[in-house]
This record gives sequence, structure tokens and C-alpha cells, in this order.
Amino acid sequence: MESKRRNNKDGKPKRKAGTYTRKPLRKPDFKKKSNSPKNNPHTKSNDGKTRLNKFLAQAGIASRREADVLISTGVVTVNGKIITEMGFKVSPTDKVTYGGETIRSEKKVYLLMNKPKDFITTVDDPFGRRTVLQLLGKLKQRVYPVGRLDRATTGVLMLTNDGDLTKKLTHPKFGVKKIYNVKLDKNVTSNHLQHLCDGFELEDGFTKADVAVYVGNGEDKKQIGIELHSGKNRIIRRMFEHLGYNVVKLDRVYFAGLSKKDLARGQWRFLTEKEVGMLQMNQSVS
Repeated sequence: MESKRRNNKDGKPKRKAGTYTRKPLRKPDFKKKSNSPKNNPHTKSNDGKTRLNKFLAQAGIASRREADVLISTGVVTVNGKIITEMGFKVSPTDKVTYGGETIRSEKKVYLLMNKPKDFITTVDDPFGRRTVLQLLGKLKQRVYPVGRLDRATTGVLMLTNDGDLTKKLTHPKFGVKKIYNVKLDKNVTSNHLQHLCDGFELEDGFTKADVAVYVGNGEDKKQIGIELHSGKNRIIRRMFEHLGYNVVKLDRVYFAGLSKKDLARGQWRFLTEKEVGMLQMNQSVS
């Protein structure tokens, strides 16, 4: 009588004990070339081309998202041809124009300035007023202020030609931290300090400070330190005006991790690699 052969669940006969033979391991042949260029990093070609939106961002024209809008509207040309294709790539020898001017991809530079009073934070001014760019002298790269400080406001101002980082540092959703020293025309009550932190409605919506305290030992009730993340136009002045005060002096002492330490009024310096890395890391969410 034949014994019944036991099968596995999949119906295949079980292998008898002692009948399994292990195949010897194959030694890798490092000289043998892979047939799949996809899996071989050495076969990946580098044509030196750059996506057009990245090229425009590197030139300081706009962020990548804004550059996509410019491209889609047909205002960017490459070698005399209007380009509206997303993902289009340009080579170093291509001629890219926007607004009738030839665009060149520039080296990224990052500057920190202690802005003096009576300078405006624009590239140029139709009324002939002094701009912060006039304090820089001659630079190989064009740079632009990151955000704005009004003419009477002094303190920390960053300038760069990095369009992507500028967009992130000025966009409300990233909540960049700013600290100001404020001098008012009269003593500020403790109730109003609390009111600043509780928040209130202005003409453009609800706003609040994260911190509002007397500066130093608190003897001078006209000197206030205020921390907030809002990027609304003239927000500090409007908040105090809402409470019945006039700002006499306004000085920004901190912006996105940068301070004006060892930087005299009107002076500027290049950011260190560590500072640039800190800004890019903190604003890495896109």
C-alpha cells in the first residue's frame, strides 16, 4: 500500500528532508556593465541644462511658482522664441529674455544690513529718494530687499537675489519671527500691553503680538519690545495707533534668526554659510 504523499497548502509536494541543496553564492562581477541605464548611476547623463523656472528664480526675477506664471503667460523668450512649456530646460549658452532684457543666472548672494533712517527699501524711487541699494556700492550681482521697512524704520534688513528664499521669508504661512524696539509718544499702560497680545481687529483683519513688554527694567514706559510673526504693511505703527499712541522711533532688532549685532547703522555684511544654511533649513517647507 502506497503511503500518501503530503502536499503543501498550494498543492505542491513537500520536499523530503535532506534533499535540499543550497546553490553557491555568485560573486559580483564589478567589471560587468549593467544593461539597465536606469539603475546605473554612471550612465545617467548630465547635459548641464536647467529648468526655465529655476533659471528665472536663480536670476532673482521671481520664485519658481511665480516664474511658472510668467512662463505660462508667454512673457519669457529663449533664443527669440516664446516659451510657454512647463519644464522647459535651458542650457548655459541660451539667451533668455524677460521684459525686453536679457536674464543671466547669477551666483546667490545674501546680505544683512542695519538700515538707517530716511532710506527706502525699493530698487529705485521715482521721487529721487535715497534707497538702501545706494548703501551697497557696486556689487557683481543684483540684490533685492527681503520684505520692506518703511522710510522711518531702522534695523535688520536682509537683501538677496534668491527668489525662492525671499518668497518663503515674506509669505505669511511661514510665520517668520520679528522683534522690534518701539519708542512711543507717551507711557504705555500694562493693560494695553496685554491688549496687544490678546489681539484685535484692524481694517485688514485680526492681528496680535506674540510678546509685548517694557524694555529693560521697565522704568521707561515709553520703550516697548514687541515680537510678532505678521508681515502686514506698517503693522507695528497701526497697532499702536489703534490703541491711541504714536510711534516716535521703530527699530527692528531681529528677523528670521538674524540680528544686527556688531553692525553699525548703515553698514552691511555678507551672511555666513552657517546663517544661510539656517535660513534655508528653517524655511524648507514649500
